[in-house]
Amino acid sequence: MPNTQISEQARELARAKLEQRGKSVKGFAIENNLNPSTVYAVLSGQSQCKRGEAHRAAVLLGIKNGVVEE
Repeated sequence: MPNTQISEQARELARAKLEQRGKSVKGFAIENNLNPSTVYAVLSGQSQCKRGEAHRAAVLLGIKNGVVEE
């Protein structure tokens, strides 16, 4: 069961934007130094995206407001 505060609509929009840019989820993850499994979990709603790599992925995907520190 999904365990996230991020709406399904926001996740669908993020997937559509990736497709529009011609990028795969794995390609996006590699480009941003993220684990592809984490990005898939964020997009499927399996992650709460509160901290760590999942938070970073959600912010970079544009589905969560936040700060990504390098």
